[in-house]
Amino acid sequence: MYRFHVPDMSCGGCLRSVRQAVQRIDPQAQVEGDLENHVVTVASSLEEALLLSALDTAGFPARLLSLHEA
Repeated sequence: MYRFHVPDMSCGGCLRSVRQAVQRIDPQAQVEGDLENHVVTVASSLEEALLLSALDTAGFPARLLSLHEA
């Protein structure tokens, strides 16, 4: 499971786009979003770099959060 900070994700439409970007490369991925904190949690068997690349391509550059970051 990964947690990403996605600063440009600010509404439900953004979250939907983020979810679609991840599920385009991993249809089985579980994607949950926290719009207030701009955080997405992704349960996927894919590597972090592939997920970050998919988010970047979709216009939502992100960074991996450590388990202790909000």
